[in-house]
Amino acid sequence: MSTLVDLVWLIPAFPLAGVLILVVSGRRLGEPRAGWLATAMMGGSFVTTLLVFIGLLGHDGEERQKVLTLFEWVPAGRLAVDIGFLADPLAITMALFVTGVGALIHLYSIGYMHGDEGFSRFFVYLNLFAFSMLMLVLGDNLLLTFLGWEGVGACSYLLISFWFTDETNATAGKKAFVTNRVGDWGFLVAMFLAFLTFGSLQYGEIFYDLESNGVAAGTASAIVVLLLVGAAGKSAQFPLHIWLPDAMAGPTPVSALIHAATMVTAGVYLLIRMNPIIAEAHGWVPDLIMWLGLGTALMAATIAVAQNDIKKVLAYSTVSQLGFMFVAVGSGAYVAAIFHMVTHAFFKALLFLGAGSVIHAMHGDQDLRRYGGLARFLPVTSMTFVAGWLAIAGVPPFSGFWSKDEILVYAYGENKLLWLLLLVTAVLTAFYMTRLVLMTFFGPRRWAGEAADPHESPWTMTAPLVVLAALAVVAGVVNLPFASSTHFLGNWLDPAFFGNASHLSLGGGTKWVLAAVAIVGSLLGVSAGAAVYARRRVDPARLEHPFLARAWRIDELVTAFMGGPGRRAFERTTRFDEQVVDGAVNATGALIRRAGTKLRVSQTGLVRSYALGIAAGAVALLAWFLSRAGL
Repeated sequence: MSTLVDLVWLIPAFPLAGVLILVVSGRRLGEPRAGWLATAMMGGSFVTTLLVFIGLLGHDGEERQKVLTLFEWVPAGRLAVDIGFLADPLAITMALFVTGVGALIHLYSIGYMHGDEGFSRFFVYLNLFAFSMLMLVLGDNLLLTFLGWEGVGACSYLLISFWFTDETNATAGKKAFVTNRVGDWGFLVAMFLAFLTFGSLQYGEIFYDLESNGVAAGTASAIVVLLLVGAAGKSAQFPLHIWLPDAMAGPTPVSALIHAATMVTAGVYLLIRMNPIIAEAHGWVPDLIMWLGLGTALMAATIAVAQNDIKKVLAYSTVSQLGFMFVAVGSGAYVAAIFHMVTHAFFKALLFLGAGSVIHAMHGDQDLRRYGGLARFLPVTSMTFVAGWLAIAGVPPFSGFWSKDEILVYAYGENKLLWLLLLVTAVLTAFYMTRLVLMTFFGPRRWAGEAADPHESPWTMTAPLVVLAALAVVAGVVNLPFASSTHFLGNWLDPAFFGNASHLSLGGGTKWVLAAVAIVGSLLGVSAGAAVYARRRVDPARLEHPFLARAWRIDELVTAFMGGPGRRAFERTTRFDEQVVDGAVNATGALIRRAGTKLRVSQTGLVRSYALGIAAGAVALLAWFLSRAGL
């Protein structure tokens, strides 16, 4: 079995090989062969991940972990960092849905990007994105994780601004890149502090030192808060969420890849990976993570209610669902966080790819107000989209119900107000997703002109939708709450949490009541959406408030600050750097240069002058010794 686990290095090697081949001969391969090659590389990565998973299953609990070191990367005194891969339940779970969903998105892209002049280049970026994400989750040390972290950030810039001739797309790419740099600062400083504290960046060595010697709660708190800054950037939590809705400027497969399978899950993964340090931090630190997640989830859900761009509704939905995961992390419900991450990868990829199919049929139009009645023309897209809708709305037995309900139960155990507000967020989710489905696929047609003949997408686009729809329906079976024997995902992941995961103390009756309340809440949200957007019992304009449509004006305030006081502050900082910092360095250099010029005149080059100086020095030394002897 260990031989299968040793294949872990091949998981990122496949997409890296795809990048190298496409860079060299992508133009020659052209469309569609470049796309098929990139998809095959992702398929190979997924199959390899399955083999490693099977290999790990052959070991018992605590033995399900192996580090495979390829070579030494950074030998610098105490800092010794290897290129090594950590194969454990957490990393392989992440790799399974990154490669599986990623392969489906690659296949979808072959049809979606048909006829684009940058077809081959697009698949270079997709494979590079997947490679970076796999390095992030499989790296056995913080520096290698940071390498993948920066890689997905760079690839997001390249993909969001893929159609860069449009200024909106170029600006969105830059916004994502710059906003993520703010978060990356937190990760970088956390890494410095971790090395200063533990003397290593290897996860295994950090956790061993932590177990053996412990760490001050203040130091652990500082590391976790800094990591939270980084996680908030990548996983789009307030106030660093502003880049994610604008990321919709990229091609729709990019939106699915970023929102479902890769980049936005990185922050949640990082916090869960560092769970032993969270356990040593002050109690207010996990509370901060939990309440930040709740605030972001509720805020984004209210904004999604008033959006008219189909992809922006889904974007704010992603921000909200990530908030659920942060609540789970803060509650110590690490299994629930990963469970929701997995189900979210399936139904959110399905929803984004379904939205792409709609946009494809509507010749690029993304406005919900110009849709309606499309179910008749897009039967596969509409049926699969409905599966994704019911999953995210939390309707049983769809997968989203099981994962979201588990988070709600943990929230109830932590704080009743937290649970209530999270339940309200879940109801809002069901409401705005019902709105999206009804405005898109049902009701009267509101389209005309060139969109008058919408048609179903090609099989390369619909096949991934069918697979993802099936997963959105059945994925809940991996972690059913009925007994410990049906808690498959929890039992599999448990060794990665070192005993730090919270365990519910609620009785079975309470859990059933909470599940019933969650079901009623989701059905209430669906019913309210139908009452407003199907039966027109309430004027939709009364709910779609301009304040919500403008996303609480947060983006506008940030833009106003950065273009006004922020810009002036940066300009002053630049002047300070030029005049004070650089001025001090330049003045020191000039002083030394002038002193050297004056001293240079004493160097005549005449041997007799140097001999005379030596003789004078010898006489002076002799006189000094004689005077000391006389004393």
